Amino acid sequence: AVGYLLALDVVRVDVRVAAKALPMLCLLLWQWPPLGRYGRWIFAGLALSLLGDVLLDVGPGLFLPGLGAFLLAHVSYVAAYVTVSRQPRWGRALPFVFLAVGASAFLWPHLGEMALPVTAYVAVICVMTWRAWAMLGSPGLARRAQGFALAGALLFAVSDGLLALKLFVRPLPGSGYAIMLCYWAAQWCIAVSARELRPSDASRTLQAEGVGSSA
Repeated sequence: AVGYLLALDVVRVDVRVAAKALPMLCLLLWQWPPLGRYGRWIFAGLALSLLGDVLLDVGPGLFLPGLGAFLLAHVSYVAAYVTVSRQPRWGRALPFVFLAVGASAFLWPHLGEMALPVTAYVAVICVMTWRAWAMLGSPGLARRAQGFALAGALLFAVSDGLLALKLFVRPLPGSGYAIMLCYWAAQWCIAVSARELRPSDASRTLQAEGVGSSA
């Protein structure tokens, strides 16, 4: 991670890509073998994030495939959180509905032909953050692990928000470092949540809960 931060201004693409990929490779090795359905979905999300990292740094022509890889990573994280709790908890969704609408409305004039892909990505990351909060308090995952998952989701949203400003509006001073620090902290928190899964609890959680609507 430190190597990538030092290589942010390096012209050689291979150096930047290698430095950026290493932290995610370490997380994947740490997660192997993944534990239970939750762990497998988290592992898939980490692997897709690694793919997205590489694609985004190789060149601007691969921005859409990179964005797609990260979108699928968030879908994987959503799938992981749903294995712990399927309760919608709509009250916890509302802040992220407002966030998705507000962020999309703010970015839309700056996006051009990227408007639809980026708006879809904003919606998916807001769903991911909602589902991380929605599972908070469920018995299928240790409470500490749930806290890490939520912290990771929120940090991911902050990182991607700063990245959107940098790419489409106006970069903030030092934003490149803030983006990557928040991103790696997010992935680490999400990975930690999978290390504390109680696999035997997840199936019992789904049987006990059903689909409720409490906030």
